[in-house]
Amino acid sequence: MFLLVACLSGLLIGSYLNVVIHRGPRAWGLTDGVVVAGPRSACPACGETIAVRDLVPIANYVLLRGRCRYCRAKIPWRYPAVEAAAAALFVAAGLTLGPSVEWALAAAFIAILLALAAIDLETGYLPDALTFPLLIGGLAANAVDLFAPLPQSVLGAAVGYGGFEAIRIAYARIRGREGLGGGDAKLLGAIGGWLGASALPGVVFLASLMTLGVALAAGRSKSPERSLPFGPGLAAAAVIMLLAGDGFRRTSGL
Repeated sequence: MFLLVACLSGLLIGSYLNVVIHRGPRAWGLTDGVVVAGPRSACPACGETIAVRDLVPIANYVLLRGRCRYCRAKIPWRYPAVEAAAAALFVAAGLTLGPSVEWALAAAFIAILLALAAIDLETGYLPDALTFPLLIGGLAANAVDLFAPLPQSVLGAAVGYGGFEAIRIAYARIRGREGLGGGDAKLLGAIGGWLGASALPGVVFLASLMTLGVALAAGRSKSPERSLPFGPGLAAAAVIMLLAGDGFRRTSGL
């Protein structure tokens, strides 16, 4: 029953995350576009308000064959992908952490990371409006040593941000162009605040490996001047370390 609740929670929160991913960058002034102030979702193509019957996560995407009911414009694949990812990861966290406060906090951590990864993929930004609350949440959770001892958490936040920021500045001065974004440093600092300093080497290694794999698959190695977002790799690596790394082992007592 708990895993069913975790799955349904992931689907519903994933649906809400899609709203944040779509509206957030515009509301925060990161991208151009009309800011939708109303609570009701609408088709970006025709502006028609989406009926409640069409808001069921994943199912309606399949039933409508990935198109708007009114204008038949394509619905981006990101919508069902985020919903499915949130559901799967919430269940994975439930299998490892069980029904607990740790699971609820891990679900919040995963949800924000999903939103950040999707926004970085679509816009190239990692907004402070999400990375700062993520950092504060990690430090607050570890004030009672839920995922890492508080000194490790504080050190992780400082080393994560400071290390990447130093690399970003040095690369920009040597090469004359940006190699890492400032948002990457803030995100790694927030991850360090959740998982502790000892998890950072594993996070950076996994993130680099996954990002390199994507770059090779996409043929980016032939065009090194084209940037590739690092945020999704950091987010994925953080979730892996949370569920299978030092943070999870400490929480579960293994």
